[in-house]
Amino acid sequence: MKNRKSIVTKYADGNLVIQILVGIVLGVVVAMISKEIAMSFSILGTLFVGALKAIAPILVFVLVATAIATKEVGVDTGMKPIIFLYLIGTFLAALVAVVASFIFPVELILINAADKVLTPPDSVIDVLKTVLNNMVDNPVNALLTGNFIGILVWAIAIGFAMHYSSNETKKVFFDVSTGITKIVKFIIKLAPFGIFGLVANTFAQTGFEALLSYSKLLLVLVGTMLFIALIINPIIVFIKTRKNPFPLVFTCLKESGITAFFTRSSAANIPVNLNLCKKLGLREDTYSISIPLGATTNMAGAAVTITILTLATVHTLGMSIDLGTALLLSFVSALAACGASGVAGGSLLLIPLACSLFGISNDIALQVVAIGFIIGVVQDSMETALNSSTDVIFTAACHKED
Repeated sequence: MKNRKSIVTKYADGNLVIQILVGIVLGVVVAMISKEIAMSFSILGTLFVGALKAIAPILVFVLVATAIATKEVGVDTGMKPIIFLYLIGTFLAALVAVVASFIFPVELILINAADKVLTPPDSVIDVLKTVLNNMVDNPVNALLTGNFIGILVWAIAIGFAMHYSSNETKKVFFDVSTGITKIVKFIIKLAPFGIFGLVANTFAQTGFEALLSYSKLLLVLVGTMLFIALIINPIIVFIKTRKNPFPLVFTCLKESGITAFFTRSSAANIPVNLNLCKKLGLREDTYSISIPLGATTNMAGAAVTITILTLATVHTLGMSIDLGTALLLSFVSALAACGASGVAGGSLLLIPLACSLFGISNDIALQVVAIGFIIGVVQDSMETALNSSTDVIFTAACHKED
């Protein structure tokens, strides 16, 4: 019994990043040994992602409501500069993607549309309408469906409504918040097992065969996202803080990006990011709002995906594009990315919207969406890692200035 306790204690006190890396390696090894055995471990990944998605809406609702209800009167939460960085970061990502697409033009082999029921939005107005409708969603339905925009609105409303309540009531909010946070920490500690299951199942099902034919497209996508993560984001952080940005950037990529890469869901990674913000010593009344907001609006990776796949379609069809149209595409991609859902493949359905700028029909655009689903095992993983880690980077950059 003592032996078992010591093993559990060693695991609980161990370095989570190292444990996750071990899980990744073991997942690849098991997939190489036997696809059947590897796929049988998929239940671990399903349970892990399911647990994160289940706790995330409750966590966001409780933390945001608590932060506002217990906030001292006259204290600024510092959200304005964070929102500004979210918007400028997403636009710059789209702009960099345009440049990358012209330097490294990619042509696609168009295939039949994916066997999915796809309902892309017809215009930016439709995207904005969806956002507004999500804001006034029924609070119970918002929690059930993981509608984080609706959750944020209701949590803020209840937080303000309870702001002048008694200290005893505020203490209940605080105690519930503490309890939910403990549950989150327990789930995050199980990440190595969950990621082991996700990696084993992914490699067993797809391997590398489906990705080789789109290697050039993937290189442009991944290269652009790495450029954003390692060059653009550090520059933004340096301008904001006037300090060396790389310790913060690497910490966020290591502790948020790796988990997001394998869960492929910004929404599922919210608990991980909130936990990281706490470790970094950031203000809870700030990050409890900025992190869930970032999961729905800070979408640099989505902007890159939308822009590059759209311009790859343009190059394939032999169409010419001028500077003004390129800038317009950057703006539309950034705006559309802010409306992308925080789930796997959420940005792909916005490609037809961007393609419509060039008069490209939905039939062709949906074939490009199908290609996106094929390469999604890498593209969507990189996109989510960039999106999610950037939420913490920008929140921390603005907090450090205080």
